[in-house]
Amino acid sequence: MQSFILLVWLLVCAAQDARQRRITNLLTVGVGALALGFLLATGSTWLGAQAGQGGWAVLLALAFTLPGYLMGRMGAGDVKLMTALGLATDGIFVLWTFVGAGIASVLWLLLAPRVWLHMSQGLRDRLRYLGPGSSKKLPFAPFVLLGTGLAFYWIH
Repeated sequence: MQSFILLVWLLVCAAQDARQRRITNLLTVGVGALALGFLLATGSTWLGAQAGQGGWAVLLALAFTLPGYLMGRMGAGDVKLMTALGLATDGIFVLWTFVGAGIASVLWLLLAPRVWLHMSQGLRDRLRYLGPGSSKKLPFAPFVLLGTGLAFYWIH
């Protein structure tokens, strides 16, 4: 059940990021605060890892995202999203999510010019920030969602 809720949360974040190129603090900081509260109350992360693993996952998430943020390649919402994900999971999960997100984004960059032409106009309008050539900084949350799906597959 926790995995399903995590995926629904990431789906909402991904949809908002793809449509608006931003993720509200309610979704990132709010869920991060809930995950931290759960961690402190139970001594484990939302997915059942020990509290120390959640701490390492947060440090790993910050190590992966802060350089991209400082170079202007990622937004603050991406950093908060990955930090909240770290509080809810563990370091291995964050690592595989980030690897999966990287693979998904590279595949999108390669396939988008061909796929984009065959998508309906309505879908292209909804996902306009994922369009080829729309920006040098793609929304990251949709790729985090895909990376999380791959992490669930690889880990479980």
